[in-house]
Amino acid sequence: MSIHMHMRAVAESEIRDDHTWLAAFMGEAWENHPAEYAAGIAVSIDRVWGAVNDLYAAADVRDADVAKPWELPIYGGRPVAHSADADPSNPPLAILEPPGVSQAAAFLAQSSFDELWNVAGAKLVWSGWDEAEVRQEFLDHHRLLQGFYARAASAGHAVVRAVWA
Repeated sequence: MSIHMHMRAVAESEIRDDHTWLAAFMGEAWENHPAEYAAGIAVSIDRVWGAVNDLYAAADVRDADVAKPWELPIYGGRPVAHSADADPSNPPLAILEPPGVSQAAAFLAQSSFDELWNVAGAKLVWSGWDEAEVRQEFLDHHRLLQGFYARAASAGHAVVRAVWA
Protein backbone atom coordinates (compact mmCIF):
# COMPACT_ATOMS: atom_id res chain seq x y z
CA MET A 1 0.00 0.00 0.00
CA SER A 2 1.26 3.44 -0.89
CA ILE A 3 0.73 6.43 1.39
CA HIS A 4 1.93 9.96 0.72
CA MET A 5 1.78 13.40 2.26
CA HIS A 6 1.15 15.77 -0.63
CA MET A 7 1.88 19.49 -0.27
CA ARG A 8 0.75 22.07 -2.81
CA ALA A 9 1.63 25.79 -2.81
CA VAL A 10 -1.30 27.99 -3.80
CA ALA A 11 -2.30 31.62 -3.51
CA GLU A 12 -4.33 31.99 -0.32
CA SER A 13 -7.03 33.91 -2.24
CA GLU A 14 -7.63 30.82 -4.40
CA ILE A 15 -8.36 28.52 -1.44
CA ARG A 16 -11.88 27.80 -0.31
CA ASP A 17 -12.13 26.83 3.34
CA ASP A 18 -14.41 23.94 2.45
CA HIS A 19 -13.25 20.36 2.84
CA THR A 20 -15.18 19.00 -0.15
CA TRP A 21 -13.89 21.72 -2.49
CA LEU A 22 -10.36 21.46 -1.15
CA ALA A 23 -10.36 17.65 -1.47
CA ALA A 24 -11.38 18.00 -5.14
CA PHE A 25 -8.67 20.65 -5.67
CA MET A 26 -6.01 18.45 -4.08
CA GLY A 27 -7.29 15.39 -5.97
CA GLU A 28 -6.78 17.22 -9.26
CA ALA A 29 -3.39 18.44 -8.06
CA TRP A 30 -2.43 14.84 -7.20
CA GLU A 31 -3.39 13.73 -10.71
CA ASN A 32 -1.13 16.49 -12.06
CA HIS A 33 1.60 15.90 -9.48
CA PRO A 34 4.47 15.15 -11.90
CA ALA A 35 3.93 18.44 -13.76
CA GLU A 36 3.35 20.42 -10.55
CA TYR A 37 6.44 18.85 -8.97
CA ALA A 38 8.47 19.84 -12.03
CA ALA A 39 7.05 23.37 -11.77
CA GLY A 40 8.16 23.54 -8.11
CA ILE A 41 4.66 24.08 -6.68
CA ALA A 42 4.12 20.60 -5.23
CA VAL A 43 6.03 17.98 -3.29
CA SER A 44 5.18 14.68 -1.70
CA ILE A 45 6.82 12.52 0.88
CA ASP A 46 6.12 8.82 1.11
CA ARG A 47 5.39 6.99 4.33
CA VAL A 48 8.38 8.56 6.18
CA TRP A 49 7.02 12.10 6.68
CA GLY A 50 6.62 11.48 10.42
CA ALA A 51 10.27 10.53 10.64
CA VAL A 52 11.20 13.68 8.68
CA ASN A 53 9.30 15.59 11.36
CA ASP A 54 11.31 13.71 14.00
CA LEU A 55 14.50 14.87 12.26
CA TYR A 56 13.31 18.47 12.48
CA ALA A 57 12.35 17.97 16.13
CA ALA A 58 16.08 17.68 16.80
CA ALA A 59 16.08 21.48 16.46
CA ASP A 60 13.97 21.59 19.62
CA VAL A 61 16.68 19.69 21.46
CA ARG A 62 19.27 22.10 20.10
CA ASP A 63 17.27 25.31 20.72
CA ALA A 64 14.87 24.42 23.51
CA ASP A 65 14.23 28.03 24.52
CA VAL A 66 12.91 29.31 21.18
CA ALA A 67 9.60 28.99 19.32
CA LYS A 68 9.00 25.72 17.55
CA PRO A 69 9.20 26.52 13.82
CA TRP A 70 10.45 22.96 13.27
CA GLU A 71 6.83 21.82 13.58
CA LEU A 72 5.74 23.82 10.50
CA PRO A 73 7.20 22.00 7.45
CA ILE A 74 5.39 18.71 8.06
CA TYR A 75 2.53 19.21 10.53
CA GLY A 76 2.09 22.99 10.54
CA GLY A 77 -1.17 24.71 9.77
CA ARG A 78 -4.75 24.18 10.69
CA PRO A 79 -6.85 21.15 9.84
CA VAL A 80 -9.79 21.67 7.49
CA ALA A 81 -12.82 20.06 9.07
CA HIS A 82 -15.14 17.77 7.13
CA SER A 83 -18.56 19.31 6.64
CA ALA A 84 -21.65 17.28 7.50
CA ASP A 85 -22.15 16.38 3.82
CA ALA A 86 -18.47 15.68 3.02
CA ASP A 87 -17.39 12.36 1.59
CA PRO A 88 -15.78 10.56 4.57
CA SER A 89 -13.28 8.96 2.19
CA ASN A 90 -11.78 12.38 1.41
CA PRO A 91 -8.24 12.73 2.75
CA PRO A 92 -7.23 14.64 5.87
CA LEU A 93 -6.42 18.22 4.84
CA ALA A 94 -4.62 21.17 6.40
CA ILE A 95 -3.72 24.70 5.36
CA LEU A 96 -0.52 26.48 6.37
CA GLU A 97 -1.10 30.18 5.78
CA PRO A 98 1.58 32.44 4.23
CA PRO A 99 3.11 33.64 7.53
CA GLY A 100 3.60 30.01 8.58
CA VAL A 101 5.04 29.16 5.17
CA SER A 102 7.56 31.98 5.61
CA GLN A 103 8.48 30.70 9.07
CA ALA A 104 8.89 27.16 7.72
CA ALA A 105 11.08 28.43 4.88
CA ALA A 106 13.24 30.40 7.31
CA PHE A 107 13.59 27.40 9.62
CA LEU A 108 14.60 25.12 6.75
CA ALA A 109 17.04 27.67 5.32
CA GLN A 110 18.75 28.09 8.71
CA SER A 111 18.81 24.40 9.63
CA SER A 112 21.96 22.43 9.13
CA PHE A 113 21.03 18.95 7.98
CA ASP A 114 24.27 17.61 9.40
CA GLU A 115 23.54 19.06 12.85
CA LEU A 116 19.99 17.68 12.82
CA TRP A 117 21.23 14.28 11.64
CA ASN A 118 23.91 14.20 14.35
CA VAL A 119 21.19 14.64 17.00
CA ALA A 120 18.43 12.47 15.53
CA GLY A 121 19.95 10.24 12.86
CA ALA A 122 20.60 7.21 15.02
CA LYS A 123 16.89 7.01 15.88
CA LEU A 124 15.89 7.23 12.21
CA VAL A 125 17.94 4.32 10.87
CA TRP A 126 15.69 1.31 11.13
CA SER A 127 17.12 -2.09 11.98
CA GLY A 128 18.62 -3.76 8.95
CA TRP A 129 18.74 -0.58 6.85
CA ASP A 130 21.91 0.91 5.44
CA GLU A 131 22.70 4.12 7.35
CA ALA A 132 24.18 5.89 4.33
CA GLU A 133 21.06 5.17 2.24
CA VAL A 134 18.70 6.32 4.99
CA ARG A 135 20.75 9.48 5.55
CA GLN A 136 20.64 10.23 1.82
CA GLU A 137 16.86 9.73 1.73
CA PHE A 138 16.39 12.23 4.56
CA LEU A 139 18.85 14.67 3.00
CA ASP A 140 16.88 14.46 -0.26
CA HIS A 141 13.61 15.19 1.59
CA HIS A 142 15.25 18.08 3.43
CA ARG A 143 16.57 19.66 0.24
CA LEU A 144 13.24 19.15 -1.50
CA LEU A 145 11.36 20.83 1.36
CA GLN A 146 13.89 23.69 1.53
CA GLY A 147 13.35 24.54 -2.12
CA PHE A 148 9.58 24.06 -2.02
CA TYR A 149 9.02 26.26 1.03
CA ALA A 150 11.47 28.91 -0.21
CA ARG A 151 9.55 29.20 -3.50
CA ALA A 152 6.16 29.21 -1.76
CA ALA A 153 7.27 31.86 0.74
CA SER A 154 8.80 34.00 -2.00
CA ALA A 155 5.48 33.92 -3.88
CA GLY A 156 3.49 34.67 -0.70
CA HIS A 157 1.61 31.39 -1.06
CA ALA A 158 -0.11 29.16 1.44
CA VAL A 159 0.57 25.41 1.51
CA VAL A 160 -2.26 22.90 1.41
CA ARG A 161 -1.50 19.42 2.69
CA ALA A 162 -3.34 16.15 2.00
CA VAL A 163 -2.57 12.57 3.02
CA TRP A 164 -3.30 10.02 0.30
CA ALA A 165 -3.59 6.35 1.16
